[in-house]
Amino acid sequence: MSKCHSVLLFLFFCISAHAQDEFVIKGTVLDVNTQIPLEAATVYFSNVKDSTVLEYTTTDKNGLFKMTSKKYENPIFLKISYMGYQTHIEEQKEISENKDFGKLYLLENVNALAGVVIKSEAPPIRIKKDTLEFNANSFKLRPDSNVENLLKQLPGFEVDNEGKIKVNGKEVTQFLVNGKAFFDKDGVMLLKNLPAEIINKIQVSDFKTKKEELSKQEATSDYSSINLTIDEKKNKGFFGKFLGGYGTDDRYESSVIMNFFNNKQKISVLGSSNNINSSGFSMDEVFDNMGGGRNNRGSSKTAGAGKGITRSNLVGLNYSDEWFKDFETTGSYSFSNAVTENASKSKQVDFLPNGSFSTESESKSKSENTGNKVNFEFEYKINPSMRIVVVPKLSKSNSNGTSSSSSFSRDENEESLNESTSNSYRESATTNFGNTINFNKSFQKKSRNLSIGFENSNTDTDSDALNNSKTVFYQSGEPDDVRDQTVKNGNTNDYYTAEIEYTEPITDSLRVRFGADYSSLNVTNKVRTLDFDALSQSYSIVNDPLSNFISSKQNSVSPKIGITFQKNKFTFNLNSTTSIVQFDNHSFYRNKNTDLNKKYVLPIGGMQIRYKFEKSKFITAKYDYLVNLPTTNQLLPVENLANPLNTVIGNPNLNPNEKHSANLTFRNYDFRTRSGYDLYLKGEYYDSQVISSATYDANRKGITTYANVSGTYSALMGGNWNQSIKKDGNVLKYGIGLNGSYSLTRGFTNTVLYDAKSLGITPRVYVTYDYGELLTIAPSYSLAYDESKYTNYLTKASSNVVHRINLQTTNYWPKNWVFGNDFGYTYNSNIARGFKKDFYLWNTSLSYGFFDKKMSAKIKIYDVLNQNQSSSRTISATTIRDEENTVLKRYAMFSVTYKIQDFSGMNKPPRNENRRENRRDN
Repeated sequence: MSKCHSVLLFLFFCISAHAQDEFVIKGTVLDVNTQIPLEAATVYFSNVKDSTVLEYTTTDKNGLFKMTSKKYENPIFLKISYMGYQTHIEEQKEISENKDFGKLYLLENVNALAGVVIKSEAPPIRIKKDTLEFNANSFKLRPDSNVENLLKQLPGFEVDNEGKIKVNGKEVTQFLVNGKAFFDKDGVMLLKNLPAEIINKIQVSDFKTKKEELSKQEATSDYSSINLTIDEKKNKGFFGKFLGGYGTDDRYESSVIMNFFNNKQKISVLGSSNNINSSGFSMDEVFDNMGGGRNNRGSSKTAGAGKGITRSNLVGLNYSDEWFKDFETTGSYSFSNAVTENASKSKQVDFLPNGSFSTESESKSKSENTGNKVNFEFEYKINPSMRIVVVPKLSKSNSNGTSSSSSFSRDENEESLNESTSNSYRESATTNFGNTINFNKSFQKKSRNLSIGFENSNTDTDSDALNNSKTVFYQSGEPDDVRDQTVKNGNTNDYYTAEIEYTEPITDSLRVRFGADYSSLNVTNKVRTLDFDALSQSYSIVNDPLSNFISSKQNSVSPKIGITFQKNKFTFNLNSTTSIVQFDNHSFYRNKNTDLNKKYVLPIGGMQIRYKFEKSKFITAKYDYLVNLPTTNQLLPVENLANPLNTVIGNPNLNPNEKHSANLTFRNYDFRTRSGYDLYLKGEYYDSQVISSATYDANRKGITTYANVSGTYSALMGGNWNQSIKKDGNVLKYGIGLNGSYSLTRGFTNTVLYDAKSLGITPRVYVTYDYGELLTIAPSYSLAYDESKYTNYLTKASSNVVHRINLQTTNYWPKNWVFGNDFGYTYNSNIARGFKKDFYLWNTSLSYGFFDKKMSAKIKIYDVLNQNQSSSRTISATTIRDEENTVLKRYAMFSVTYKIQDFSGMNKPPRNENRRENRRDN
């Protein structure tokens, strides 16, 4: 640990060494006519010679700005940019001392001639109402950087090693390119494969549903959306990447991606094939498709990664265009095939009020999944006040798999309880069609709006299974359970919903919404089991106890009303819905019909309060009251004997789940100091909760039903803080996080009500240091502590702690060479005997670029120390389970990558060499 301290101190002094040359620059920005302070104006220094952005900050609510600057002996510009105002430009011969600019005035833009567009240099950051916009050209990047590298350079952005992004503490759940989806909006393909050099702007806003977007309502989610706009000069051309690699143990990888841009028409084609556990398309710049090439910083649930080894193939096509005026379309198609093989062993301890028993299991499996997906989105602007969006989706998948398993259970005195072996084969086919239609009509009066929506989802699944199993019971003389049978299962799920909502403005600040929803859900499930007939040598004997037909119909009408009050920095939303539900359930089992028809009146409501102290400093409070119905299987008093060791039967007297949920969030990011933090508190409380109730016989064979309990709850709280320091090309980002949880769960075991109180604490710390364009060092550490205390249990408490240390380094020197390393260590304190408590995972990569870096050759080694493993511990209210699965072990691979690109405008000077040529609309 002393070495770690030394490294951190060295990095700190590298940054602090320049403090003696820093100067404080400050001032106040005002409207020249009204003398009103201008909040969130961008203030920045740029080089007179080439317009390079040197330092920047934003003004606070009082119009004040303050930033530190190093000494500049050459002429620089002080520039101030604000939406709707003319850019203020003031030349400074040098910066060699502290300076207070006093009051600086901006003049509003007034276009004397219609159609005149005033253009000026775009500032590095700009705040437009609820959108945060970054000018990509203001951030210096390494050559050949992708979008993920670009986002890592932006203030307030946090990108983890799985590609999950947070902006000012809010998770990003939608990624768009020029406002359109890029392969289902998931962002993974976009982040890893889109070159940063073609990006013009990065726009961050609150995530909105399609309905909120069309009706221009305020966002109600706590997530963010990122839209990337492509530089007009590079919006016509193509770029692509080809990769092929082969290694030891017959490991291989290959991928190709091609993108064709022609103004509004964009086409992307991709393909991938490998047997190194990379089932998607998320190439890393250093490790390519290497699964686990970058350890997951902060993960603490599993020692290793994944279950089994997967061989996968993927082909995809993405298309977007404007077919004719005001009619835009986006579409994508993907084909996927994945084959996974796994061997697993586990040990599970189940706690009872008067004892416990343990089960040790081993299994082997091989599964194959093939899928085809087609998605479209059509948007038509009928006229300036009417828009309609239609989003149809079609998918078809097939799967098959074989598995063999064995298990053995003992009580706390090591007495044998039961033993089971099984072999099975299963294949299934699923077809799903889904569609959403959103229509919106806005009226002349501001905020008056009508929205109509429709959604359907139709799923049909057919499966066939062959089961061969034997379960032996050692207590109470119960006969063995022997099965040799085929099972045919047919399932349909048809869901339809329609809604209409009208919004009427009462005042400029107050709006009322009212409308109604109608939904219909029809589900059928038919199981037909046939036993093997020794005489006919065929599966022809109907097994009535294991055959069943279940159907359910759920129709609901839900009138609703809502209120929105918005004034200045304060927003209040209130929603209230009453659902009138007819829930009909039917079962035909053992030649007997069972019907259970119920009618419910379910109140649902929620409210949200948001207050913005400043543009990037706000607090949100949210409360929801939700009522959910039990499932058909939980309600119908019909036996399910599919598992020889556990019979399940429903309870027709169940009440619905009734839950209160509340959360409080505070976020603050200061662009002046490039630091920010977020705090959150979330809680859930159940007036009524459906839980399982298990009873065990002498063989520990269970009978499970369902019951209602009340008074259960859970609470989550935590916070994160991060800061970025940039000096002379050196960038230091660091942050800390602390998350905690506390919950009370209840259940019945052997008719005895138990309580389980669980506490979890997860602190983490991370640092990223960039030494110019030569070196990146990123250490991190996380700890996860879990503790549970039980009432009415033989075991009174259990606890577990997981340590995870990770160090990532990437060296870009000498020129054309890239040397990457990823080292991780995981320790799990309470893993059961027979499972390894700790392991190291070290991956390394060395590449060389030639032909002007259009081609690169690379050698990679995965799991250098050959220690990778997948062992985990899961603690629940009634069980502790340790599990170990097959994982990918050490291999070496040689690969070659080739890049091609051609854009109109590529002959223009590079981003960081001539800023004067790069002009943007103000």
